[in-house]
Formats: sequence, structure tokens, C-alpha cells
Amino acid sequence: MAYDAGKPVEAKQVLIIGSGFAGLGMAIKLREAGIEDFQILERGSDVGGTWRDNHYPGCACDVQSHLYSFSFEPNPDWTRMFARQPEIRAYLEKCATKYDLRRHIVFGANVQNARYDETAAMWTVTTEDGRSFKGSVLVSGMGGLSNPAMPNVKGLEKFKGKAFHSAHWDHSYDLTGKKVAVIGTGASAIQFVPQLQKVAGRVDLYQRTAPWIMPKPDREIGQIERVLYRKFPALQNAYRTAIYWMLESRVLGFAVNPKLMTMVEGIARGHIRKQIKDPVLRAKVTPDYTIGCKRILISNDYYPALAQDNVEVITDNIAEVRANSIVDGNGVERKVDAIIYGTGFKAQDPMPRGTVFGKGGVDLLDAWKNGPEAYLGLSVAGFPNFFMLVGPNTGLGHNSMVFMIESQVAYVMDALKTMKAKKLRAVDVKPDAQVTFNKGIQGQLSKTVWTSGCKSWYVDANGKNTTLWPGFTFVYRGKTRRFKAGQYQLETAAAAAAA
Repeated sequence: MAYDAGKPVEAKQVLIIGSGFAGLGMAIKLREAGIEDFQILERGSDVGGTWRDNHYPGCACDVQSHLYSFSFEPNPDWTRMFARQPEIRAYLEKCATKYDLRRHIVFGANVQNARYDETAAMWTVTTEDGRSFKGSVLVSGMGGLSNPAMPNVKGLEKFKGKAFHSAHWDHSYDLTGKKVAVIGTGASAIQFVPQLQKVAGRVDLYQRTAPWIMPKPDREIGQIERVLYRKFPALQNAYRTAIYWMLESRVLGFAVNPKLMTMVEGIARGHIRKQIKDPVLRAKVTPDYTIGCKRILISNDYYPALAQDNVEVITDNIAEVRANSIVDGNGVERKVDAIIYGTGFKAQDPMPRGTVFGKGGVDLLDAWKNGPEAYLGLSVAGFPNFFMLVGPNTGLGHNSMVFMIESQVAYVMDALKTMKAKKLRAVDVKPDAQVTFNKGIQGQLSKTVWTSGCKSWYVDANGKNTTLWPGFTFVYRGKTRRFKAGQYQLETAAAAAAA
């Protein structure tokens, strides 16, 4: 969609930021409700969000394909139980085309800031290239895993070789035969390291904390099975439902009774014993914290890759990066041609200061002095008509985020319906509603495995878990089924006109 820079800004009913699962899901439901007065601002050149940006070798989902898709748009053509990145991206592109969303999308619109005007009850979003967009309601579909985190290591800027983050993989650089240093052992690293090991001359893997890894029950989905899903959609839906309840049961160990995690830990330890014979390496990759405290990863090829002769797992911290080498804490210097950062994303810092301004010009980060929080993970007091999809404390450690996104989209849709029926021009969650909700959330989180003492991206520097939902996803769906108008300060158009 092209825009004339000199043309007056036309206000939309809804502005959506991002075109991943959240942004597209929101847009689809708007169109289904007959609302065409919306616009999606996308910083990239196509849809897909994290599945467009992350295209490193081995990139795949760790939630089963049948569940990691919209409930209203099943895909009978998944070729694997755990879909790989190209298939998920193709699925999202297909959704955008099928529901005719591209005409609503402005590509290359990298949001710089969003400001709320109380007088007009209107959001103005400015992009990096100076364009402005207006909307009555602003929906953030940016997600928590969109901005890469870089390691704080001395001398990174001095490195003369090739360096990139896994989220910005440079496929033009030939890694064949190269000496490669990988910093980080998170979800991305355990997927790309096995692929890297096959081609690199040497891989030095710098591990700060060993992750717990479970076997990945992946398999190919054959042609006959795919035909059956196409002919009998109810069969695929039943399979999807079975997967949902199987994953949902994991909450019992994460949040209800963490002692149950000892059984899971036994499986993970067995996985290490089976795949790594060397006792020294086995000791290096065996975590020293309760399983589940950090994100549990799944892989069948990570441990075998580490056991190969061209891979070394280094547990000493990095003291310094030099022009062509890395020096560890023991003073050992290793020559490297390339550094790949597998250091994840800024989950605790989803947006930088100066991005979102609410009533009175208050920066969202100033409203979050004690860390990100929102009512139902969706609404922030002092930021009227602003809804966050995949907002604070709505992330999951056990099930599909698409389920949570659909719950949140339903809540926003009911908010829009309520605003129309009651002739409201603004809804702003009451501060006490937000405080009460978050006290309850933090109280629940204090009893979970995620607060059992490890350091993870779930928890901020003050020890507060601002990312995860502390229980069953069906409970969250129940809470978001209807817009809670009683928990909001409601501003009618008539009252505003009289003032």
C-alpha cells in the first residue's frame, strides 16, 4: 500500500502494529465482524513476524503444528509434527492472502512512537521514515520475542571477522570449514548448532547455563494422513484437541505441584545419558537447577552434535573478544572466523523508552517502574484504547501461544463491540483493577517452578516474573471471553462533547 506524504492523515478505527500471528489474527476477526476500517503497520516487507525474521538453519517450532495454527484455519498439509520455519511462514502468508489482508497492510512501516491525544481520543503513530497514522484504537501485535538481545561482552566491537545474531542470519556467508564461535545455548542455538556442526571446521560453543532438553517426538506426516485430514476435518480437530489437553496437563508440574517435575527430570537425564557417552561432556551439559525453571527445550540432534570431534563446549565465561579470537576466563585464546549470537530476545524489555506515550504524555516505561504489567496482559492504566496482544504475563511455558492470542483477540473484539453499543470513545482500565489483577498473578507465580531459583528470561533483574501466565490456558480464555467494562473508566462521546 503506497502513501502520498503530502496527503492528510485519514484516521482509522483500529491501528494494528505487526503482522505475525497476533496482528493477522486480529485483522481476520475484524474483517469477519464487518470492520474494514483498520490498518496494519508492518516494519518488514512481508507478513510473518518472528517466522519471517528467524530463518536460521534448523529453525522450527517446538509446539506441534496442528496446535500452532489458528483454530479457525486448520492446515491439513503440515508435513511434520513440528513444523519448520518455511512452512509456518507460508501458512501465515496464505492466511494474509485468503482473508484479503494485504490491502490493509503498510509494509516498511517501522514504528518509532505512538502517542495518545486525550482531546481527540486518538492515537497517532509515527514511523521511522516520518509518516503518521491515526487510529481510535491501537493494538500492539509486536510480541515479546521480536527484538534480539546482544551479549554484554568486552571487545565485541573489535572483532574483524563475521558476526551476526541468529535472528539476522546471513546466508550469504559460507560457514563451510570455518572456525565458528557460538555464544548462547537457548532455543535457537539448540536448533542451529547441529546444522552448523555438519559444515563448520570447528564450533566453539560458549555455554553460560546448560538448558534442560527433552526428546522431540517429531515425525513426518505422510501423504495418506494428510489426505485424511483434508477429507475429514473433524479428525484433525480431534487430534488438535488431544494435543492441547496433553500439553495443558503440564501445568500440574509447572504451577500446581512443582515436585512432579522430578519425573520429567528423570526423562531428561536419561536423554543425556543415552546421547552423550563422554562423562566430562555429560557433566558440562547437565543443568544444576530444577527442570522447568528455565524454558525446557526439545531436540534429538543437539547432544549428538556436541559429541562430535569438531565441537567444544566451553563453560568458562568470555573475558574478551579480540580482532580474530576470543579469550575465555582462564586466559585461553581461541582463533575464530565468525561469531554467531544465540542469545535470544529482550523479553523483559519488549519496547524501548520513547515508544508509547499515554495520557499526559507518560512514557509506558515510566508506567512500568516495577516491570511490565497489564490488566489481563492486555490493558495498561493511563493508556486508553490501547491493547497488547502477547502482553505481560501472557506468555507460556507449556502450550501454544496461538491459543492465548485467539483469547486476546476475542477480548479486543468484544471491547470494540461494547464501545460501539455504549457509544464510548475511550476505555481506560482502572489502576486498582490492574493492581489487583497483578497481585493475584504474582501470588500464583511465587508458588511455581519458574521461581525456584534459576536465572531465566522469564524473570527480570528484581526477580519478578513478567512474562508467563501462571496456570491453565483455559482459565485465561474464560477470563477474556467478555470485555470487563466494569473494570474500565468509560468515556462517552456525549460527555466529551459536553465538556
